[in-house]
Order: sequence, then C-alpha cells, then structure tokens
Amino acid sequence: MGGRFRHAFLSCCANCGPLNGHATIGESRRTFMATAVALLASAAGSAVCASTLITPALAATAAKRRIDVHHHFAPTFHRDALGSRRGGSWPKWSPAMSIEDMDRSGIATAILSPVQPGAWFGNIDESRTLARQLNDYGATLVWDHPGRFGLFVCISPPDIEGSLKEIEYGLDTLKADGIALLTSYGPTYLGDASFASVYEELNRRKALVYVHPTTPQCCAGLVPGIPPGSIEYATDSTRSIAHIVFSGTAAKFPDIRWIFSHSGGTLPFLTGRFIRLAQERKLAHLPNGPLPEFRKFYYELAQGNTPGQIAALLKLVPLSQVLYGTDFPFRDGEEVNTGIAAYGFRQSDIRSIERGVAVKLIPRLKAA
Repeated sequence: MGGRFRHAFLSCCANCGPLNGHATIGESRRTFMATAVALLASAAGSAVCASTLITPALAATAAKRRIDVHHHFAPTFHRDALGSRRGGSWPKWSPAMSIEDMDRSGIATAILSPVQPGAWFGNIDESRTLARQLNDYGATLVWDHPGRFGLFVCISPPDIEGSLKEIEYGLDTLKADGIALLTSYGPTYLGDASFASVYEELNRRKALVYVHPTTPQCCAGLVPGIPPGSIEYATDSTRSIAHIVFSGTAAKFPDIRWIFSHSGGTLPFLTGRFIRLAQERKLAHLPNGPLPEFRKFYYELAQGNTPGQIAALLKLVPLSQVLYGTDFPFRDGEEVNTGIAAYGFRQSDIRSIERGVAVKLIPRLKAA
C-alpha cells in the first residue's frame, strides 16, 4: 500500500467513527466503500469508474486484519460423540462456513478451539481418544489453510497423565498456539490443587491458556425458560477466575498467560465483593487484594461487547488486556464488530483490540 494512499485510507478510517443512532450497518459499509473508492481513485491519479476500481472481494481482502481468539470448530465426529449429552441444538458448522464469515467480518486469522464440553465426560480413555481426534483435526485445518487458522489444543486436566502427554504433543508436534480449557470439569474448578502438575508444565512453557465456559454441574436448568448459556456461562467464568486467584493458583504459576471469554463474564460487576473477601481472609498470596491478579489476565469480547459490558471491563483492566473474539458459529463477526464500533474507541484502540494484543501474545501472527 503506497504511502499516499495509506495516509488517506487511515484518515478515512479515523473519520468514520462509530455508528450513530440513525445509521445502519449497511449504510456505514456503503459510506466506507464509497469513500475508499474515492481515495483509491485520487491516489491513483485517475478518474476510474468505482465499479471497476474496487469490488466487495477486494475490499474484504484489504480489510482482513482482525485476529479472532474465540472461534469454535465442530466436526461431525465431535457432534456424534457428544450426541444428546450436550443438550440443546448444535449450530451448523464447516470449515467453509468459518472462512466465509471470517472474510465477511474482516478476520485474517481465527484461533480454533472445540465447542464445550470439549473432550471430558469422566472417562479417561474416551477423553484421550476424542482430544487427540479434535487436536489432529484442528491442526489439519491450520495446515490446509495457511495463515487463516491457529489452534488451542484441547486437554482435560482431571486426567493428569493424558493432559501432560497432549500438551507435549499439541505444542511440540502440532505447533499449536496454546491450550484450551473449560471453566469447570464436573464439580472441579480450575484452581483445584489436583491440577498442579498440569499447571507446572504450562507455567514452565509460559503457555497461552484460553478458557471457555461450560454448563456447570451445579446449575443446569435453574430458571425455567432460560438456558444455561444465557446466565450460567458468564457466571461459571467468574467462578473459575475467582477460584484461580483465591486458591493461589495464579500466584503460584505466574507465567501462564490466561485468556477468559465473554469480557470476564460477571467478574467486572463482582469485584467489590471479591475485594471485601480478600480483606476479610487476609490471604498471604493476595497482599494487595485480588485486583492485581485479575488485571494480569486477558479478556476477549465475544458476547461481551455491549457498551455497558465494555465499559465495565475497561474499569477493571487496561486496553492492553483486551482481545477480539466472535464465538463463531454461535455468533458471527458482525456482532462484535458492531459492538466495538458503537463503543466509540479511537482507531488506535481498535487496532489494539482487533490485532495488536493477539500479535503480542502470538508473535507468529504478525505475518498473517
């Protein structure tokens, strides 16, 4: 991209701003396209017909800079293995559907993770077989589509031996970008002392660990007509984050880099209660309370991108801890794109959220 055009293009982006209360997303896109066409024509020094100068495909290619750290895959064998255990209905998914939404949403690379509940149903042999299938399948997508996908490999910490083997296989053989965990495994949350051997290895490797919520054993179907995903997923994220911090796991394994889903669930709204709890307990590993630990974690914006959610999260953590995520195929990229645009971020802040922080955590993505 030439210097003259780049300057004009960035000026256009800076002036577009968030959607106002009257503009639709379609109108915003049309305005952007028209402005981009005019800038291209000006930069080229010629009056070229807009329809021949730029196409939607060309515009999408030029705009694909986002990195999605919350993007699921759901191959048929996983759907078959879960069967009726998951409950509810499965969204449709295929690699082509992922790439189609990525192109439409301006996503350069999506880091894949399996849909919940991953590979753990309480049976070690079944878990190991399914985790290996999922991880091999995800790695094949990465290899078959260079630059478009990354991978968080699936492990099941209740199976310590199997998890350690899969960490080695996933990170050393498959060259995955990190590890995918769930907020809870049956009644056990991530701060549990029984997972220490797994965390020792992840800490040694300074691993990136992405955590996705699941339906907690305690609380499925509590409110008639309200599915667990509407309340309990966000709450289970908060339970797990709190457990990691208050159990001392975060302090004991400080080199693990944690990413939590959905803007931290309900964590930003409960920090006052956690501060008070730490004051009452006077825990040696939390001399300054829980906030310094909460602020070390990373949080992505899938289903956590309304103005109130973003505002609450940014009162808890700096912008340098916030990432872009979609939750595809349960949500599409349009939802988070609209949320980010509506918040009124500066362009430099948007670039940080949509790409910069992810590149810092996964340097290989700089070339994507």
